[in-house]
Amino acid sequence: MSIRGKTILYTGAAGGLGLPATLHFLREGATVLAVDHDAAKLAALVDAAAGIDAGHLVPMRADLSDLAGFHALLSAQATALGGLDVVINNAAIYPSKPFEDYSVEDHQAVQRVNVDAGIVAVQVALPHMRAQGWGRIINIASITFYGGWANLSPYVASKGALVGLTRAWAREFGAYGVTVNALSPGAFPTDAEKIHPDPEGYTRFVLDHQSVKRRGHPGDIAAALSFLASDAAGFISGQTLNVDGGWVMH
Repeated sequence: MSIRGKTILYTGAAGGLGLPATLHFLREGATVLAVDHDAAKLAALVDAAAGIDAGHLVPMRADLSDLAGFHALLSAQATALGGLDVVINNAAIYPSKPFEDYSVEDHQAVQRVNVDAGIVAVQVALPHMRAQGWGRIINIASITFYGGWANLSPYVASKGALVGLTRAWAREFGAYGVTVNALSPGAFPTDAEKIHPDPEGYTRFVLDHQSVKRRGHPGDIAAALSFLASDAAGFISGQTLNVDGGWVMH
């Protein structure tokens, strides 16, 4: 399942699940173009990666809501790196409030970061993937797409859009040797959980719903991403892999 020598674009790379996965890719010998909007988190990622010699980290600060600016920055970096072999669309924003309190502009802002920036990433990466006859695109979805969570309608809608794009792109890009899959994390202990007013109660809620009675850890996500990005997953496309401790089963 080696990803050694691959160039990976990872958006949201310095976040709670992004940073450990980025370090994992570096240890495996990949080059990681790590995109994040938070300068402090990017700096922490650079510090954490300092002792890893196997791979190569290329940090890039970008505002994904500025689609034209993101396209320009990403195009320049992709050219400098000789193309992108793997795209992981992970960056997301997740406001939480009742549906009637969201404006149309709120919905559009979530869509812009969570979905449209991923479209930009694929637009930049696809020509190189197609030319070499190999590529991997992984969209990070969410188990919230399966229902059961209130006050997150723009976020859930954005994750549904990513699942739809996964299937459409998989159908269209397969002829180029490019696979497209979605990875749907369950309830992992990250900054996103801080929106919950009762953390201990939320943990009980999570474990009650999972068949595996432990909380997930970032290594669970990193291992699944490495698999989907590798040659070992070359006959898997258009699928959504739930990494959720056996919460959603279908």
